[in-house]
Amino acid sequence: MPITPQYVESIIEKERPDGIMLSYGGQTALNCGVKIDEAGILKKYGVSVLGTQVPGIMATEDRQRFKDSMVKCNVPVLKSKTVHTFDEAKKVAKDLGYPVIVRVAYTLGGKGGGVASNEIELHEIAGRGLAASLVGQILVEEYVGDWKQIEYEVMQDYSKNNVIVCNMENVLSMRVHTGDNIVVAPSQTIDNHEYHMLRSAALRATKHVGIVGECNIQFALDQASDTYAAIEINPRLSRSSALASKATGYPLAYMSAKIGLGYSLPELVNTITKKTTACFEPALDYIVCKHPRWDFTKFELANRSLGPTMKSVGEVMAIGRKFEEVLQKSIRMLDVGKDGLVLNRQNGESFNDEQIEEHLQTPDDNILYYVVAALHKGISIEKIYQLSAIDPWFLNKINNIVEVERRLKSSTLDHKLLSDAKKFGFSDNQIGRAVKKDGLEVRKIRKDLGITPVVKQIDTLAAEWPAQTNYLYLTYGGTENDIFITKRIVGLSFLVLVLTE
Repeated sequence: MPITPQYVESIIEKERPDGIMLSYGGQTALNCGVKIDEAGILKKYGVSVLGTQVPGIMATEDRQRFKDSMVKCNVPVLKSKTVHTFDEAKKVAKDLGYPVIVRVAYTLGGKGGGVASNEIELHEIAGRGLAASLVGQILVEEYVGDWKQIEYEVMQDYSKNNVIVCNMENVLSMRVHTGDNIVVAPSQTIDNHEYHMLRSAALRATKHVGIVGECNIQFALDQASDTYAAIEINPRLSRSSALASKATGYPLAYMSAKIGLGYSLPELVNTITKKTTACFEPALDYIVCKHPRWDFTKFELANRSLGPTMKSVGEVMAIGRKFEEVLQKSIRMLDVGKDGLVLNRQNGESFNDEQIEEHLQTPDDNILYYVVAALHKGISIEKIYQLSAIDPWFLNKINNIVEVERRLKSSTLDHKLLSDAKKFGFSDNQIGRAVKKDGLEVRKIRKDLGITPVVKQIDTLAAEWPAQTNYLYLTYGGTENDIFITKRIVGLSFLVLVLTE
């Protein structure tokens, strides 16, 4: 049934609930919750909002209120202004200078927004955005596409105790919406000062707007000037929340619901360790990669370019010990016919330097494969960075994969090379293509050499406390299993999260 104020009111009238939670139904629930509050429906039936209150939702979803709130709690924001007409947007864009980015109030996944490089593009985007907004409001903001995009998942209770559950970094920088971005947890390219600078800002911001439960806050970071700005706060469970929960083992939805009912963070027990409370911030001794999945191939005329509006239809998550490993695992898990970043089935396509550079400047769903093509062509990492805004750390890691590919093609497949390839996330099929063998032949060679994966445990606190969980993953980046299954253990069952070869 439609989630509209009229329909929700009919349910409230019939069921007479004491409370309602707005943070678990996505953007639709937030928008509907604001409407039924403004219409006096909640007051009429004596229904309390559990979790983040409506003023807190409005302080994050309304672009002007969000900007004002951040200024009040000393969290920087980018130069911007909220407008309600194209003429107002045109004036703001002229003052800021093109390009500008348009962000739409009360929408999901960047819907209706975009980057405008001139007045013609602004006219199209502003019209689309104003039509998509619940309140007919858009924000015209200076564009910082080359800055880093860093996220924090925050949990806070009614007493304003708050903790960081997970810190994440977007590989494709601010150019691409986080829903379409390749995301790693924890962040890999910021230093301790930057991490804590953003962490403090995240805690300060969520406390000021009155989050109760969990939320996601996104920052833009310019490392060259040590400058940062808050982009937005999502006061609800989102894709980022699911990623953070799975990446850390911290049960965000469960904890957030308990907090909404009135529990405090010190009262809630960590379900992974069964010894610590929810106040303990997770620590990761592994790396997680989230990779989006797009279905552009189903629509021949679809625009494959990536930007501030989300186009992905789903995502996968891989866990491992190296970035190279989790990146290739995640690509395999997409189920789009690729075995990894390199050594896939040939599609016959080739690109010259000019085409590669153009694709690096305007990212689409194949951006990482153009990075590989650039490395194969001998284009320097520095130039790829200048064109793509992908941090050199990630580019060097991708180059490591390319180097292992070269070694596989030019060297004898001995124990060290095969072991290195598996640690870098190469499947048996990929290795087989490089050495002209079938994947099953490579598997037999590998097993004969004693190269097999180990089972590692996600313990949430990096072995600081003993874990009591069956949350596991496989990796070749280790020498010992974290758990052992013996015949004496009766009734024990577990699920290995990540499939690997």
